[in-house]
Amino acid sequence: MSHIKLATNENPILDIIKQRWSARAFNEKSISKESIKSLLEAARWAASANNEQPWQYLVAYKNTESFSKIHNCLMPGNQPWAKNAAVLLVSIARKTFEANQSPNYYAHHDVGMANANLLTQATSMEIYGHIMAGFNKQALIESLNLNENLEPVCVIALGYLADAETLEEPFKTREMTPRSRKSINEFASEI
Repeated sequence: MSHIKLATNENPILDIIKQRWSARAFNEKSISKESIKSLLEAARWAASANNEQPWQYLVAYKNTESFSKIHNCLMPGNQPWAKNAAVLLVSIARKTFEANQSPNYYAHHDVGMANANLLTQATSMEIYGHIMAGFNKQALIESLNLNENLEPVCVIALGYLADAETLEEPFKTREMTPRSRKSINEFASEI
């Protein structure tokens, strides 16, 4: 991993958090099914409202029809680099509680928690993920034949790092640009 992508934290944080970033350059190495199971195991143990666990994941490996279906639903700005990912993973929220079918207004939050666990586990295994909101939601729903209670939240490209030089512009420059974040005082205050 390039040092330029390490977080420049203002306060102490775990190294694994400093190391996680959204890569776009992926090499040809495939991700084993055992590794994917470890990522899903990490997602499994995320916190959720009423222990509902409203997340579902659809896993598609490169060079499969499922991978192509998902890739075809990505926005044009994601397709050029995402085609090199070893796995495209669709993260889905179940919109209602299983017990009574009432709306689960926390489902997206909980899916985000599961995604964070998954990406942290991936980083520990030197697998990098890039979460994408840039996809055609309706096309993905139709392509994957999802029912009305299942809502795609994001698509996650997963893979092992390649050199940024393998990317075309503007992606190469983005890959080589240092990470930045707002300072804490811009988003948190004591009350």
